[in-house]
Amino acid sequence: MKNDVRRLSILSTDEIDELFGLPHFSDDDRRLYFDLSAKERELFDNTRTFSVAAHLVLQLGYFKAKRQFFSYEQESSVLNDLDYIAALYFPTKTLSRLKSPSRPIRAEQQRAILDLFQYKQCDNEVKVDLEDKAQRVAMLSTQPIFIFRELTQYLALHRIVMPSYRYMQEMIGRVVAYERTRIARLLSTCMTSLIDQQLAALLRAESGVFRVSALKHEAKDFSYKELRHEVARRQFFQPLHEFAKQFLITAGISNESGKYYASMVKFYTTYKLQRMKKETAQLYLLFFAFHRFQQINDNLIEALLHWVDQYEKQAKRAAEEAMNNAVTNAAKNLQAAGHVLSLFTDDTITDDTPFSIIKEKAYALLEQERFPLVADYLRNIAFDKTAFEWSHYTKLSATFKRNLRQLFTDLDFAGRVEDSPLLEAIAFLQNLLRTEKSPRQTDPNSFPTEIIPKGLRRYLFSKEGKTFKTLDVDRYEFLVYRLLRNSLEAGDVYVKHSNEFRRFEDDLISDLRWQDKERVLQDIGAPILLAPIQDTLAVFHTMLAARYSAINQHISDGVNKHIKVIGAAEKRRWKLLYPSSDESVNSDFYSQLPGIGIADLLWFVAGNTGFLNAFTHVLDRYVKHEADPREIFACIVAMGTNMGLAKMAEVSGLSSASMAGTSRNYLRLETLRAANDAISNATSQLPAFHLYDIQDTLHSSSDGQRIETQINTLNARYSPKYFGLQKGVSAYTLVANHVPINAKIIGTHEHESHYVFDLLHNNTSDIKPERHSTDTHGTNQVNFWILHAFGYHFAPRYRDLHKKMDTLVGSQHPNECGDWLIKPARKTNDELIEREWPNIQRIMASLAQKDVTQATIVRKLSSYSRQNQTKKALWELENICRTLYILDFVDDVGLRQCVQKALNRGEAYHRLRRAVAFVNGGKFRVKTEEEQQIWNECSRLITNAVIYYNTVLLSRVYEQKQTVGDQNALAQLHSISPVAWQHINMYGNFEFSPSTSKIDIDALVARYAEPEYWKQALIENENSSE
Repeated sequence: MKNDVRRLSILSTDEIDELFGLPHFSDDDRRLYFDLSAKERELFDNTRTFSVAAHLVLQLGYFKAKRQFFSYEQESSVLNDLDYIAALYFPTKTLSRLKSPSRPIRAEQQRAILDLFQYKQCDNEVKVDLEDKAQRVAMLSTQPIFIFRELTQYLALHRIVMPSYRYMQEMIGRVVAYERTRIARLLSTCMTSLIDQQLAALLRAESGVFRVSALKHEAKDFSYKELRHEVARRQFFQPLHEFAKQFLITAGISNESGKYYASMVKFYTTYKLQRMKKETAQLYLLFFAFHRFQQINDNLIEALLHWVDQYEKQAKRAAEEAMNNAVTNAAKNLQAAGHVLSLFTDDTITDDTPFSIIKEKAYALLEQERFPLVADYLRNIAFDKTAFEWSHYTKLSATFKRNLRQLFTDLDFAGRVEDSPLLEAIAFLQNLLRTEKSPRQTDPNSFPTEIIPKGLRRYLFSKEGKTFKTLDVDRYEFLVYRLLRNSLEAGDVYVKHSNEFRRFEDDLISDLRWQDKERVLQDIGAPILLAPIQDTLAVFHTMLAARYSAINQHISDGVNKHIKVIGAAEKRRWKLLYPSSDESVNSDFYSQLPGIGIADLLWFVAGNTGFLNAFTHVLDRYVKHEADPREIFACIVAMGTNMGLAKMAEVSGLSSASMAGTSRNYLRLETLRAANDAISNATSQLPAFHLYDIQDTLHSSSDGQRIETQINTLNARYSPKYFGLQKGVSAYTLVANHVPINAKIIGTHEHESHYVFDLLHNNTSDIKPERHSTDTHGTNQVNFWILHAFGYHFAPRYRDLHKKMDTLVGSQHPNECGDWLIKPARKTNDELIEREWPNIQRIMASLAQKDVTQATIVRKLSSYSRQNQTKKALWELENICRTLYILDFVDDVGLRQCVQKALNRGEAYHRLRRAVAFVNGGKFRVKTEEEQQIWNECSRLITNAVIYYNTVLLSRVYEQKQTVGDQNALAQLHSISPVAWQHINMYGNFEFSPSTSKIDIDALVARYAEPEYWKQALIENENSSE
């Protein structure tokens, strides 16, 4: 490779100093790093002179701190360190007698240190291996920071001293340039004339609009017009997708790299794409087409499911309404029916009166068409709702054909059983529609009718005599759509090139990787997956037996005071009592503080946490200048408050175009999440953070907050309870010790339980919860087991706990449990679990992968639609884990209080977020799902900043009271929540230049040292807690 590659900008100045800069030790650091172990002491004792020995200790300390060696001069920090070493090991010596060792002596000391710690230098031979490793990593991702992190892990694992930052820059630059050149050349070699023309067409304008710009457009909703455009986009992308699919394999490009290349099309303007190297532009466009095609497939399937659901609900509502009308009308006609019956006892009608005359009299009393209805009512014959539903589908036929045919015809379906009746019916109907043949004009006898359930045949065939003869083709078509919907949801039918609706096996770890099963399970770090399942089940049974015995003993002995037993003997019933566990929000403890503006808040938090370092340029290389912090802050506040960039430019005096460029270049999901992590991590290091541990446990919760959307997006749904006649989404957030450590925007139609593990597993902050709570919406058929396997204690709050008592399992049959009030509903099925354990291990290993969406796998596992033996075994493990929790929940009032407290904190976060995102009534006004995610991350960052600021203040006050031994004050601080914003000015003037009046935490904390001020704070906090 050539060496004339420009150096990349990989790390910020602070990050470079942190990794490669000379250590700057505090007194605590010196005590830690300059303390010598036995082997280090032996090396120290073998030195002959004071100077050599002192510098040996100095190099040892620096190496232990950073695993590197440094060229240092006699600067102040080094002199302070040497002064400490001299005082500790040479109390009779002075620094004036200390001399710097020669270069050979220093090199000799470094070799001795390397031998002691079993490290080696990064010499030329190692650098060749390192660059080879970097090339392999670059095939996974060409983002320099990703390669850098992978290489630092490689160096640490192999105990190699990291080379200089300059070398790492140049080497990673060479590798990135080589990988992109390799792929571009390979693409040029593989390129066909047809694909070349289609890629070129993307950069041409039609009617003044570039084709690629039009194809970037995402469908806003499931309307016919939007879906028609989406189908057209899919048809354009299909040949490009087929080519890209093969090219991915040929080039060995990872899915992550493909996504990165695709994202460049969103970043670059069409003008810049036209001006860059042809091979590079084609690479970006090709992967944009590849990922957009799969996204469109997901959208079309979602639309198909949505419309089938809607038509089914319409038919059921119409049938219900017809039934109610029929009953009402029949009841109204009962009096007339009575008069009809009285004709048979009317003495004025002789026996020889023709029946035609009697019928005429009867029809005069009750209209002829109402006779069957009244007769059925009198004979107690049920209204045939199903018949009315299917007749309604006939009325809807024109509508459902218009909306569903374009989706059904364009998608390619496959199934687990290739020759299944449903796939035959799908292929038959698709063939008709794709060849533009009308199903109505096709011989009904040619339709494959094996899919029609026996119970529905009477509704799909017209009756002639005693047999069903002619197939109703319109009803048949809807039946195919409905069965297809059911099979897609169950996973029996799938779409290969889809993210959400592909085969379940495609979500699992590959066969090739699974061949090294033991290594994969070791890497996951979940001990329960490595242990023999028989041992795990034995532990479960021991725990179950102990829990059942204890809970029933506590009830019978009256030890459990928070359970109320009603009745006697077999009629005994029980209910739980829930003591209050409230925490104050927006405590008046803060009310005496001077208000600060949101800009000053962000400057303060950035200075203390360094979160600005997370905002790297999208290109990650050759960036001419760093981002302006003022514009970063302005963009965060603009989007986090729902104000928008244009309005923020007006009120802040910043350039709208410049802010738009900063937003596009720096504010992405990955950078915003990294910035949030930086603040969360800093908060977790503050003394007050662990004041909010619940029973000495880091107890998190997750819950959704509904947000109305003013512009249609595919994930927005109607929800009359929350949005009236409008649409909206849900911001699902993970909160631990009041800190929002992860969040995701989901549709209100999506089940929150599918995202519980997703948020926990993909939490990249240093805050790692031990116990996690949700409300009932966070529970499903697998979450207890999944969270248990990955080291979390799941602790939900059920809306109706008694319903869950029927799911309790145990080691023994219920009949063997005597007079226990709380007993299992059945015995566990250990044999099923043991038989399916290898499959369960593979599923769990797949959940640990970073290149799959955990929510997708959980959704498929928790679905009732399709049940196989593996899923039943998983559910059985779920039943065991759920049973253990429920028994604890009933027996331990403290646990119930903990769960409630954790959930209350989630609600408190929602209130703070609502106060932050106050503009536009808190409603989203963005055009895409990605923008929703970004705006929500900005809101989370502002709330994180508020919580950090409050926690800093509380920490300093805590240390102040701890120093003077004020135990009452320390106890009071435990009840003061950092979720407070009355002292933060969310409105006002948005001036983002560095403030001359910086926040003086020392001065603010000093106020609480004054008895009267503290007394007033206590009084107001007590009032706010009432």
